[in-house]
Amino acid sequence: MFTKTTFSALLALAPAALAIPAPQAEYFSAPGMPSDAPVPAPPVRSSQVTGVTTHGPFTGVPTTTGALMTTVLAASIPMLPPNPTATTYPSDGQLHDPQPAPYTPAGGLGTNGTEPVYNAKSDFDYESLALALYQEWIELDLFHHGLALFSAEEFEAAGLTAEDRFLIEFMADQEVGHSTLLSNILGAQAPVQCTYNYPFTTVRQFLDFCQKLTRFGESGVYGFLNHLDSREAGQLLLQSISTEARQQMIFRQFDGLFPMPVWFEVGIPQSWAWTLLAPFISSCPANQTRLAWQNFPALTVVNQPNPARINANRTTFGETVGNTGSAPLNETAVPAADQCFNSSVVGENCSPAISTNRSIPLSFPGREVFFSWENPGLPVGPNNSYVTSTAAGAPLFVAWVTQLNLTYSPLTITGPNSGSTFQPNTSTFAGDPAINGTMFVALTDANITLTPFNLSMINPHVVAGPALYQAG
Repeated sequence: MFTKTTFSALLALAPAALAIPAPQAEYFSAPGMPSDAPVPAPPVRSSQVTGVTTHGPFTGVPTTTGALMTTVLAASIPMLPPNPTATTYPSDGQLHDPQPAPYTPAGGLGTNGTEPVYNAKSDFDYESLALALYQEWIELDLFHHGLALFSAEEFEAAGLTAEDRFLIEFMADQEVGHSTLLSNILGAQAPVQCTYNYPFTTVRQFLDFCQKLTRFGESGVYGFLNHLDSREAGQLLLQSISTEARQQMIFRQFDGLFPMPVWFEVGIPQSWAWTLLAPFISSCPANQTRLAWQNFPALTVVNQPNPARINANRTTFGETVGNTGSAPLNETAVPAADQCFNSSVVGENCSPAISTNRSIPLSFPGREVFFSWENPGLPVGPNNSYVTSTAAGAPLFVAWVTQLNLTYSPLTITGPNSGSTFQPNTSTFAGDPAINGTMFVALTDANITLTPFNLSMINPHVVAGPALYQAG
């Protein structure tokens, strides 16, 4: 007799999502029935888009403005000392408490046999998961849209074969599952798919935009995952975001970048991810569930290293498409002789590949990096219904958020809403330069010490940003 537990069906639940029924084991024991007989699949929330969908900027008037809000108890959350019990466990390799069952050490969360309930258990949970769903929806649209927008000949000219294009299509299909999963966890008021406005006009810009968008989507989840009250929902989200991590690496390969140049992946606060995501959402349905997260003023890296160059250190000002914090590269701004995908030299060529090891790095310690930023109070996001804001003072530092590190460098003001700094020379551990890959920078009014688990405490000090920095 063959037994199979169908878990995915449990997530196709009633909109309230107050509880998930106990798993039902399905038994295949009928005479002559093969053990691999198909099990009816639960429905998905999103359709499989195959054509070009509607895109463009929002041109109407917002009917609601500002983030979702209720009574605010304080201007910020105070920084407190460690919990007194945080360092009491001896950590000596021995067992110190009775084991609840054989081969089961004492401790852990959600390990006492209680039946799991996969729902949001707090406002923090709901708003975090809703933000993740906004991200899944745009990825679903983005991947399909790129495939529909550009011809097979344009993809071939950029070095992507039919097999590569099918991989992008499959990644879009993955987003169907991710959006369905989160929609079912959140229930009837879960955010739905919106209309989007993308900056790219070529295949290479599309690929670079995808690797940047999946970077802040992945990092945005890492920033809140271990803070969720719902450990059950966190488990499912972990299994979803692990897939997105693979997507980000694949788009780096398609972009001609080294696939994984870091030892650790970085996490960022929800408001950072929302600041980067919101500019690309044109409009949403009038009754769309709104978010409570902050939109910071936009920050632009004016001399963003251009991966389309053989030598990115020759990047001039404005070699991106647009001025958003995650604007894609602009290969058309690079002379043909300097374009890395036109070179046949090993170490210079940046055509799509499993791995690309450049002789000249995209950035280096001591590189002068120039910034420009917006003032607060500007409309942004769905229906222009959110407003950028900051509680910080004058910008004094550049915060470099990468891998496990938060590093500051002094900001030199060079003009109105413009400044520069020098790329720091810092490492996570010996042999791992911290500033690498697709990472994050922001302007702050203070250089407070924070770590990956409490990085959101930086938000009251953010003047503008974040922006992505293409360090490697």
